[in-house]
Amino acid sequence: MATLQLKQVVKQFDDTRVIKGVDLDVNDKEFVVFVGPSGCGKSTLLRMIAGLESTSDGDILIDDQRINNVGPAERGLAMVFQSYALYPHMTVEDNMGFSLKLAGVSKEERRRKVREAVEILQLEPLLDRKPKALSGGQRQRVAIGRAIVRNPSIFLFDEPLSNLDAALRVQMRIELARLHEELDATMIYVTHDQIEAMTMADKIVVLQGGVVEQVGSPMELYHHPRNRFVAGFIGSPKMNFIDVEVIQASAEGVEVRLPGGGQCHVSVDGSKLNPGMRLELGVRPEHLFLEDQGALEGKVQVIERLGGSTSLYVQMGETPVILVTDGDVASQVHDSVRFGFESGRAHLFDSDGLALPGLHRHHLADICRQDNRSSPKAVASH
Repeated sequence: MATLQLKQVVKQFDDTRVIKGVDLDVNDKEFVVFVGPSGCGKSTLLRMIAGLESTSDGDILIDDQRINNVGPAERGLAMVFQSYALYPHMTVEDNMGFSLKLAGVSKEERRRKVREAVEILQLEPLLDRKPKALSGGQRQRVAIGRAIVRNPSIFLFDEPLSNLDAALRVQMRIELARLHEELDATMIYVTHDQIEAMTMADKIVVLQGGVVEQVGSPMELYHHPRNRFVAGFIGSPKMNFIDVEVIQASAEGVEVRLPGGGQCHVSVDGSKLNPGMRLELGVRPEHLFLEDQGALEGKVQVIERLGGSTSLYVQMGETPVILVTDGDVASQVHDSVRFGFESGRAHLFDSDGLALPGLHRHHLADICRQDNRSSPKAVASH
């Protein structure tokens, strides 16, 4: 397949710079996902790679060859769009082979390539059908098949599952992951859905406002977000953020005052902090738990029971907090609940939204309780 490099890539429309100097390396056979909110520039960046948008500055290289001035058809890429863009009067087989026909490939070779793609995508029974006789998921598989037959150096996907219902999106995520493994291909995938990013990617590129906020594996971004934006965007439900005050700080950790007066030691490098500074504490919903002596307290506003787990939406003063807990939890709406967390799983963000560096430990830190004492169950080996 191929490698891709972006070097200080910029895209400007009139006076508006929508891509602001992006640097990125995509390795051979990687599945890379661009993720971010609407308007962050992820689709524009993908279109620039495809050659459908020109670059205002910077370089795009495939296998170390600069392709800025190479036309889309000559880049050796294949793109799958959100809309299936199938020809309604053609069968599945004709749709998949049409680009090869335009390229002058012989009928026998076209048929062979289409049959290979059909086998990979499990479309054999549908070859003679026209698009109107296909489901949404089947149409998307045909669109993917149309890309496969071209044997591209890199596959580009622009939110290909957005038009599918929830069940089909799950099924297609599985199929795309299988397809990546079977084809051993380099793939770049754009989505606003961080669940798609987490479940499919080897590498995630988080974008906001035309800037790359962080690049890393799904679990790197989950456990070690670089800033508040990444922390809040990666993970579902999103991370809770709670205003805290520094009591004392050192390179060995930070003691913070929580809402309600509780205290907690957080395992981050606080060497640049001073007492009295305001920070934000970040804790994921799945890392909070109900605890009679928990350091935090609030009133349950909404309960979502999902069977195996239950989400509690708790109002803690002015701060909304989500807890993901056991499916059989007995809590009811309007209950007052106390809850705590393992301080080793918490994050601290400064006034600029940057995460303070975490400290490596062999054991989880103490549970943050109302009386700030450790609990035996807080110490568990990784």
